[in-house]
Amino acid sequence: MPDTNAFNPATPQLPDTAFDSRTPQLLDTAFDSRTPQLPGTGVSRVLDTGALRLFDEVARSGSFTAAAELLGYTQSAVSRRVAALERAAGGPLFERLARGVRLTPAGAALHRHAVAVLDRLDRAGDELAAIHRGRGGILRVGSFATANIDLLPGTLKRFLERRPGVELRLTEGLSARLMELLHAGALDVAVISDYPAGLPGEGERTVPLREDRLLVALPAGHRLAGEPDVDLRDLAEESWIEAAPRGQPTLLVTACAAAGFRPRGGPRVAEWSGKFGFVAAGLGVTLVPELAARAVPADLVLKPLRGGTTPARKVYAALPESPLPAALELVEMLGEWEVCTTDSPT
Repeated sequence: MPDTNAFNPATPQLPDTAFDSRTPQLLDTAFDSRTPQLPGTGVSRVLDTGALRLFDEVARSGSFTAAAELLGYTQSAVSRRVAALERAAGGPLFERLARGVRLTPAGAALHRHAVAVLDRLDRAGDELAAIHRGRGGILRVGSFATANIDLLPGTLKRFLERRPGVELRLTEGLSARLMELLHAGALDVAVISDYPAGLPGEGERTVPLREDRLLVALPAGHRLAGEPDVDLRDLAEESWIEAAPRGQPTLLVTACAAAGFRPRGGPRVAEWSGKFGFVAAGLGVTLVPELAARAVPADLVLKPLRGGTTPARKVYAALPESPLPAALELVEMLGEWEVCTTDSPT
């Protein structure tokens, strides 16, 4: 009896009409037996999802017949499809045995790639299904640095408890850059502020979250450390530690001007940890956003500013025109967030 599993590149291959139309079809319309096939270059012409799954099933079961039964094909159809793969690959992918088949070295190499591709496709399908159900998938979130101290971590913790299937990808940056990424489709939601230059870029959609007051950070031994709040005018003679270059408009400069004085320049320090160190050493005072209150060390005190001199910035969530359900839910939770504390040790 002739071996129907035998690989014979000289045997004319008939178009496969036995495949079930309900099953994903293998792309063999681009394969022309009259056209010379270069080894290693023709496999992609006959590989689609159905071909990969068929090849994987034959490799796993070690049998054309078993694979055909599992996939709902005829045994001869599986044989023809494997033969097409082998022609495209430039040689046998399976060694024909008395009972069944096993992978050749070339087949084993292709199978490793097939398994990886099928795994990625399955994961993609799961992710898409989760997105459409609104319960999973990847959520790309951008935020400015201060929001990453408490607002975002605290909210994301609750969000992931509610949606454990969501994979988060986080980006930190300035608000203008985050809006660029959102506009380019690289973010699903961005947490931004209107400081220093208003809402940057042309955001598709912004949702106000909160007003972020600025508090004054004082060393624990400061003369005003025991007060419940502080009038900005009482700090007119203090050195102010800032990050912005001198002369650049800031919330501090604007607030001090409203209070009737110009702030004295102190050390220029960019990082919050450095600012806190200078304040703790008694080298000046600084303004701290309420969002950053959790990061203030114990040897500093935070005090709200009294009267109408309280500078503040507005915090927004920015979304694309067609936001993901998960992004909308996160924005809703961000709006529910409450500052950890405005009280510090005195």
